[in-house]
Amino acid sequence: MHVEGDMVLSETESLCPECLSKIPAFRVGHEQDVYMRKTCPEHGEFRVILWRGSPRYTDWLRPKIPAHPSAPITENAKGCPFDCGLCPDHRQQTCTGLLDVTQRCDRQCAYCFADAGDRTSPDPVLTVIRSWYETLLSLGHTCNVQLSGGEPTLRDDLPEIVALGRRMGFQFIQLNTNGLRLARDPSFVEQLKEAGLASVFLQFDGIDDEVYSKVRRGRLFRAKLDALDNCRRQGLGVILVPTLVPGVNTHALGDIIRFAAANAPLVRGVHFQPVSYFGRYPKHPSDADRITLPEVIRYIEDQMSGSIRTDNFNPPGCENSLCSFHGNFVVMPDGNLKALTQSRQSDPCCRPERADEGAAKTRHFVSERWALPKTSQSSAEPAQFSLGDWDILLERARTHMLCISGMCFQDAWNVDLDRLKDCCIHVVAPDQTVVPFCAHNLTSSQGRSLYRRGR
Repeated sequence: MHVEGDMVLSETESLCPECLSKIPAFRVGHEQDVYMRKTCPEHGEFRVILWRGSPRYTDWLRPKIPAHPSAPITENAKGCPFDCGLCPDHRQQTCTGLLDVTQRCDRQCAYCFADAGDRTSPDPVLTVIRSWYETLLSLGHTCNVQLSGGEPTLRDDLPEIVALGRRMGFQFIQLNTNGLRLARDPSFVEQLKEAGLASVFLQFDGIDDEVYSKVRRGRLFRAKLDALDNCRRQGLGVILVPTLVPGVNTHALGDIIRFAAANAPLVRGVHFQPVSYFGRYPKHPSDADRITLPEVIRYIEDQMSGSIRTDNFNPPGCENSLCSFHGNFVVMPDGNLKALTQSRQSDPCCRPERADEGAAKTRHFVSERWALPKTSQSSAEPAQFSLGDWDILLERARTHMLCISGMCFQDAWNVDLDRLKDCCIHVVAPDQTVVPFCAHNLTSSQGRSLYRRGR
């Protein structure tokens, strides 16, 4: 719908949230905000918020030189996003390959991108999972692996899946989990570590049960603490992953970061994910139900009382600029955070980066920094250093770095096919195609899926 004062910034393509037909779309500026505006011939006009306030949208954009697949699995036929596989038009390599090892789940969360809990779908057997690993190997470059679902820990043979991937050459394997089995079954955590698991991507929406009762329909905070304790005993690095829901836990970003810092070096980072509306969610979203990336950055600055600033964060080097942000910090012995990154948005020397180089850097960073260092019990105490604070910073940067990042996924209302073509997080589908994460999980307003429930 046209709103007085809208200024067209650029054109792209999107989908109708009702029928998933591909339609033209415009990015329009209105005062300090940016919206997507699009019209379906059958279902009418849609206007949805993309970006609110500072950092400014135009300053955040970072161009990349595309890296098309060297060995495409599918052909161009219907056009993006209907040829995912990857098709020759995709513009980024796989940084992380996701394997959905089950559709089962032990929770019925209010928000779930997978709409998990389908107990009628059998778990894929190990021979099928081996073929998925082989698909990732066929892409022509290494990638990191995340085991997801559903809730992967419902599989008793999960350590075998990890060990299989390690034997096939994958050096970094991460588990995406709600942590409930990790909390109650320390021997299972030990088996995962012995199998070669490197990192745990732990659902972590806040530091009190009120948040979990609203988002996860249960009082789960004690279980999160127990899961962390069991990971600590086994030397498994943990990334805390909060789903941010307006009016529920947007006040808690600072508390989560302080909790992460207090639990370093076990906790390697915090990865904020503003809620997206695909899979399962309570109701169709309005703009009031959305949190944009610049808002997350400003929440962090405000709730950290200025000890973390907006200029400590940068656009991504791997995926599309509008998908995420990241910043690296060192947890000092007194618990304070010292920023290692500074904004490069206005750097006149900042030229377009090769997409494949950005993907390679990100793969290396994640595999190095999201796992727990072998010498994680730092000896970086002030009295033991001859060079003072600088020496302490160097040692703590090796063992106590905390990565703070955020990623905004796309749903049928705000999906931008330019962003989708730049995706580097890819799901290996049951038919052994490789599908960008947001395309794989995208559902219409009526719940129809493009990929997750079959083509």
